[in-house]
Amino acid sequence: MDIIRNGTRPSGPGPTDWFTGSVRVDPLFQPNEARRAAAATVTFEPGARTAWHTHPLGQTLIVTSGVGLVQREDGPVETVGPGDVVWFEPGERHWHGASPTVAMTHIAIQESLDGKVVDWMEKVSDAAYAAARS
Repeated sequence: MDIIRNGTRPSGPGPTDWFTGSVRVDPLFQPNEARRAAAATVTFEPGARTAWHTHPLGQTLIVTSGVGLVQREDGPVETVGPGDVVWFEPGERHWHGASPTVAMTHIAIQESLDGKVVDWMEKVSDAAYAAARS
């Protein structure tokens, strides 16, 4: 058994290469010899969002508070809220973040394949975000 105590992993800003707007990442756990999964609690301020990205083994989001937006490539923008669980297939190009007016927090869980959990791509432009939410 391993207990990772709350407050022992520092919060940090979401890297500007991967996020637009104010984002805080609170790591929960990382892959190790016995598990492939990594997880973090991610908080997006209103209007903040990820860049387009994929995960080699997919991603599960568990929305814990607020109002969020999620979109897979060529799909509609979906609104999500507390208790909603979102699954993105392996390799499915997508983005997610807060609504324009309400922050959103989710737990993001993804598995590592050959040491990699995510492939980052271009940012979702302000124009595309504005069009997606109308």
